[in-house]
Amino acid sequence: MKLDKDFFSENIKTLFYALIIAVIIRSLFIQPFYIPSSSMEPTLLVGDRLFVTKYSYGYSKHSFPFSPPILNKRIFFSNPERGDVIVFKTPADNRTDYIKRLVGLPGDRVQFIDANLYLNNSEIMKSKVKNKTKINCGSRLIDVYRFEEKLPNGKKFHTVYLKDYTYQNSDVFTVPDNHYFFLGDNRDCSKDSRFLSSVGYVHKDNLVGKAQFIFFSTDKKIGNIFAFWKWHKSIRFNRTFDRIN
Repeated sequence: MKLDKDFFSENIKTLFYALIIAVIIRSLFIQPFYIPSSSMEPTLLVGDRLFVTKYSYGYSKHSFPFSPPILNKRIFFSNPERGDVIVFKTPADNRTDYIKRLVGLPGDRVQFIDANLYLNNSEIMKSKVKNKTKINCGSRLIDVYRFEEKLPNGKKFHTVYLKDYTYQNSDVFTVPDNHYFFLGDNRDCSKDSRFLSSVGYVHKDNLVGKAQFIFFSTDKKIGNIFAFWKWHKSIRFNRTFDRIN
């Protein structure tokens, strides 16, 4: 069977157009992400795959693959709200994607006193949900208390703290203009804005998008996606299409 040159050129064109469409969708509308760490447990588990909307806070160079210098500032900007779960590029290298919960807005004062979170000198109220539970911290299982916290705007979510409250007190973190302060829900097992040398305050241009819902989740401890005979145990069917609070 003889194939003419048009066959190859048409297929190359089709692949090129498909690539362009995929880049546009990924950059302007929605992008999938995989959760590799336990810093956002119990909200997000290792093995969760989720969709992030890129249009939620407008666009910057970090909206595009490899962060090309095509925008020198964020355009079509919409203010994020306290409690949003957001993907951002870490200020340390402007390349690494992190996902955390937004707690402090520009001008806010954030502090931990006796293991309690304070925002603008007011304690963030939390009610205990569970006394005894275990949760992941890297490769370890740690004993934690589980709480429901409520931010001033009414946003509620669950967090966990080590039973010995290792993170007791902190200096006051005053969030600069055009920056945000993020925390992981797994409070004693999260590298976040409390660590100024590695994460610190995040500029609004570093925001990538808002986490919306989980579309697939697997437990790697039970088996990988190729071990189909373990799918009934490894796939977390109960998390499929869960909205992210």
